[in-house]
Amino acid sequence: MNWVEAVGLFGSFLSSITFVPQVYKAWQSKSVGDLSLYTILIVTTSTLVWLVYGFFNNPVLLPVVLCNGFIFLLSLVLLYFKYTFKK
Repeated sequence: MNWVEAVGLFGSFLSSITFVPQVYKAWQSKSVGDLSLYTILIVTTSTLVWLVYGFFNNPVLLPVVLCNGFIFLLSLVLLYFKYTFKK
């Protein structure tokens, strides 16, 4: 692994964990009223597009796939919370 790939993986890791505190707080409080549905939908769509790009690139762009795959899953969790934690 060269240093450029290491930097990409580190950046991918940092980007991926940005949603973890939000998902944890939403799960803990059972409240997502302040979260914008449009923002969650935009994030979900953009990560799906980045996943397709990273996966079908030749060679596969591992940092792009890992980061966006994880963020995609977290955004799906937030969408799930948005519809199940309604008051």
